[in-house]
Amino acid sequence: MAIVDLVMPKMGESIMEATVLKWHKQVGDVVKMDETVLEIATDKVDSEVPSTAAGTITEILFKENDVVPVGTVIARIDSAAATASAPAPAAQPAAAQPAAQPQPVAAAPAAAGTTGGNRFYSPLVLNIASKEGIGMAELENIPGTGNEGRVTKKDILNYVANRGAAPAPQAAQPAAAPQAAPAPTAAVTHVPQASGNYGNNVEIVEMDRMRKLIADHMVRSKATSPHVTSFTEADVTNLVKWRDKSKKAFETKNGEKITFTPIFIEAIVKCIKKFPMINCSLDGDKIIIKKDINIGMAAALPSGNLIVPVIKNADTKNLLGLTKDVNYLANAARSSKLKADETQGGTFTLTNVGTFGSLMGTPIINQPQVAILAVGSIKKRPMVLETKDGDVIAIRHMMYLSLSYDHRIVDGSLGASFLTAVANELEAFDGNREI
Repeated sequence: MAIVDLVMPKMGESIMEATVLKWHKQVGDVVKMDETVLEIATDKVDSEVPSTAAGTITEILFKENDVVPVGTVIARIDSAAATASAPAPAAQPAAAQPAAQPQPVAAAPAAAGTTGGNRFYSPLVLNIASKEGIGMAELENIPGTGNEGRVTKKDILNYVANRGAAPAPQAAQPAAAPQAAPAPTAAVTHVPQASGNYGNNVEIVEMDRMRKLIADHMVRSKATSPHVTSFTEADVTNLVKWRDKSKKAFETKNGEKITFTPIFIEAIVKCIKKFPMINCSLDGDKIIIKKDINIGMAAALPSGNLIVPVIKNADTKNLLGLTKDVNYLANAARSSKLKADETQGGTFTLTNVGTFGSLMGTPIINQPQVAILAVGSIKKRPMVLETKDGDVIAIRHMMYLSLSYDHRIVDGSLGASFLTAVANELEAFDGNREI
């Protein structure tokens, strides 16, 4: 008999913990190799955790909705066929770990303490904060015992339990929090108190988990960044005509359908190189300029919610490479097959509100980025063109662009200059470009 530890897998470089959503197997159940044992969730995507051995589940160490650090043992499997095989050595450290292991694992980096500004919070912590009326300013002052100083479920529950008592260990930092909390709380707490009086002719629908996460991210972004939005329009006639005449040949030659999205991303990348301060983040009073250009693209999930998969190192790819990445990520989002790491590491985001028929939008920044570009629907409009023989009125394909940016870092001059550069890049598209 051999005991195999099933651990919380690492799902991306920046993902340090995940929430247990549902156990598909219980103690005593037989599992096959690679059979799904449980479902987990990060702040972006849901994933299935397969069994790493065939055998019988002997122990489950976490309940549903528990937040578990990456690398933690979450279950144990008795595998008779695994005797003297690779998993056998795992039985020795497992025997030394008590059933209450999760707390010591989460508390190991306690010295990290709290961090400022853009500290990560798990979905569970954010939900507890919302229900308890804890604003972001107050949440930032809660000491964290989790990995890299993150606030764990235990930390926030202890804080809530002692909120009115003001115990000595917390008096140094959070003492001022109750005074500063009222102003931000109204803006940050998005869940209203249930009044129970909704009227008669209503339907009450509970938010799904993804919608709650989106709501938390949006409120947190508005509370973190002072948003400013600039607008411009672009004559994309050359671009539209090129795609219309080239799309069949492009697909025949490359096996990929070309949409407008990779063309937009190509233009964005060129302009980011000219204005690198658009491709950064803020950590306290430090501006972190990103050398990698990783473009997030908003995509629809089957549930109707939106997610932002990321094209990594977009500046190293030609139009065909960008097209392949866009199509792969869009299909993966539609079929709920996105991997957690494919939604991480974005440095700038593009959202196409024109897909849904909107002329323009005022998008909310995808933290911790500092800007997001929205492109509207392309419409034919009569426009005045300057020619050598004078002004003429012509039918042109026009599109509005809007850029929301963090005014702490990006001022109006930089924001407008970048937006204008993108519009100019699209207008200058070569209508005779080779496929």
